[in-house]
Amino acid sequence: MDRHGTPITILMADDDPDDRFMAQEALEESRLANKMYFVEDGEELMDCLHRRGKYSDPETCPEPGLILLDLNMPKKDGREALQEIKSDPDLRQIPIVVLTTSRAEEDIYRTYDLGVNSFITKPVTFEGLVEVMKALATYWFEIVRLPRERVTI
Repeated sequence: MDRHGTPITILMADDDPDDRFMAQEALEESRLANKMYFVEDGEELMDCLHRRGKYSDPETCPEPGLILLDLNMPKKDGREALQEIKSDPDLRQIPIVVLTTSRAEEDIYRTYDLGVNSFITKPVTFEGLVEVMKALATYWFEIVRLPRERVTI
């Protein structure tokens, strides 16, 4: 929830069904009221953000207040999707947190160069993931002030 009491929608792009399930469970374990939606690759992420194809109905993929992005996905990987989002004036204000198994310095530098807001290596335990979700919620939904709506320039 943001400071105004409105739950912020989280959109997670990750091709691993176990990681998606664990993230959902960690969100619930954290007792957060936020809704989480999932896409399986960068192409689906872009379709969701642009309301294309099976995501044309906003109920299937509401406008996210935060994107959790895996880097290593099929079709269009997280790096490509990140570059596309941050270069689009209608999307670039959406905060993006890379949540990936990668620990490569190259990935860290490259994603920050592309405009990612945070880079987190996925914890190896469920308890660690719960703590990450709590920290994300505190930071992004209680401390940081986010734009209320997308602003196009």
